[in-house]
Amino acid sequence: MKGNEVQSEHPAESFIVIGDRVVIRPKSADERTRAGLYLPPGVSEKEKVQSGYIVKTGPGYPIPMHQDADETWKRDDDAVKYIPLQAREGDLAIYVMKDAHELEYNGAQYVIVPQAAILLLIRDDGLFE
Repeated sequence: MKGNEVQSEHPAESFIVIGDRVVIRPKSADERTRAGLYLPPGVSEKEKVQSGYIVKTGPGYPIPMHQDADETWKRDDDAVKYIPLQAREGDLAIYVMKDAHELEYNGAQYVIVPQAAILLLIRDDGLFE
């Protein structure tokens, strides 16, 4: 780091995720949630299913807006709207590994997956305890 640069608490905060993609921090195979959810090694090896926590999501599915030539008052950023994703930061996601792209950033492992690759989301406020 140079000068008085401050490194963010989570390196993923500097990610700008595009479209319907989700950035996930994978869990190690031996981790288990307080609720007792875990994937046995046999299941993850056969089906290539993984789990991890969502650290960042994209804006969603783009929907182009119809623009008439006589509506010059509309700004350029009004040209695209998004259908938001179901996934939220902090959710535990069960996803198909074959659709994931692995990424290492500042020594941390992440995967980028489209929302369609997520099979299940678990949203629990006490999940991280």
